Amino acid sequence: MGDETTTLGGIHISPTAVATIAYHAVLESYGVVGLAPKNLADGIVSTITREPSRGITVRYKGDDIDIDINIIIEFGTRVNSVAQSVANTVRFHVEKALGLRVNSVNVHVTGLRISSAS
Repeated sequence: MGDETTTLGGIHISPTAVATIAYHAVLESYGVVGLAPKNLADGIVSTITREPSRGITVRYKGDDIDIDINIIIEFGTRVNSVAQSVANTVRFHVEKALGLRVNSVNVHVTGLRISSAS
C-alpha cells in the first residue's frame, strides 16, 4: 500500500505523510485539546524531535490503511461524539488527499483536560 508504479516512475506514500494529514484533521475537530503519545517512550521522543504526527500510528496491510489516534479532549464534551467526529474527519481528509480508501480509524481517548476559567 502507498506504492504505485506509473509509466513515468514510482510513487510511494510514507506512513509519516498520512500521519501528518491526519494530525491536521484531528486538530480542527471540535472538542479535541491535543494529541497524546502512545506510551512514555514515544512521549520522550516526540519532545526531543517535535514530530507533528505524535499520537498517530499509520499501518499499511495490503490495500488497507489503518490509523490509530490518541487524543485528549475537553472535559464536558460528549466523549463518544468527539471520537466519532475525529474518526470521520480523519477518514475524509486522508481519503480526499490521497485518493485511497481508509480501512479503519481507531480513536483512543487518553485523557480529559479542564479548561481554566479566565
